[in-house]
Amino acid sequence: MSSGKEDILIVDDDPRLCRLLERYLTREGYNATSAHSCAKAREWVKRSSPSLVLLDVILPDSDGLTFLRELRTQGSVPVILLTGKADMVDKVVGLELGADDYITKPFEERELLARIRTVLRRVPQQMTLPEGREEPTTLSFAGWLLNIEAQELTAPDDTSVALTTYEFRMLHALAEAAPRILGRDRILDIVAGRDAMPLDRSVDVLIAKLRKKIEKDPATPQIIKTVRGTGYKMSTPVSKQ
Repeated sequence: MSSGKEDILIVDDDPRLCRLLERYLTREGYNATSAHSCAKAREWVKRSSPSLVLLDVILPDSDGLTFLRELRTQGSVPVILLTGKADMVDKVVGLELGADDYITKPFEERELLARIRTVLRRVPQQMTLPEGREEPTTLSFAGWLLNIEAQELTAPDDTSVALTTYEFRMLHALAEAAPRILGRDRILDIVAGRDAMPLDRSVDVLIAKLRKKIEKDPATPQIIKTVRGTGYKMSTPVSKQ
């Protein structure tokens, strides 16, 4: 399917929406194709390697979050969730499973296009660094080792700790910024490549999940501290190599 253009797979059980998105994205210079079920999407992914997947949360043969989990065991193809639900549960769970962004139906085509472009141009581990400064390959703190290139976290006892894409980006951002404070809006911008939404608590939820993985006592965190009314910071020294 590839002709030098980026390939987008639309996974949604609404044929009309799929046709509209295919036409729109084709006009915008992408190759776009659709699958109306997880089974069809699974077959398509086996045959090709999409540049990005637009994934509906509710599908006839399964749910999009289950398929997202499958995709994450196979690689790191960017995924934007399409959801018709207003509550944050599916969105937060999707972020925890490694979705790169989400958009709630109904949505404006231009907003979707902007999110697609943002996700496609964003390098997962990329951080904005001062001119002339090189990106460290490892960040170590309190006995933990974060390998930036491999996106791996190693515990003080040398065991590997699995991180979702968003957890990795958040930990990387906090460690890279240490000892400075990062506000919630800034974290969301770095981690998800978008501005915070009103009442968006996804940052706080992800921080809680991350603390469960790296803190001895998540209820009284010693590594990632909350700065009331501002955001979060890494409270332990960070070594950059």
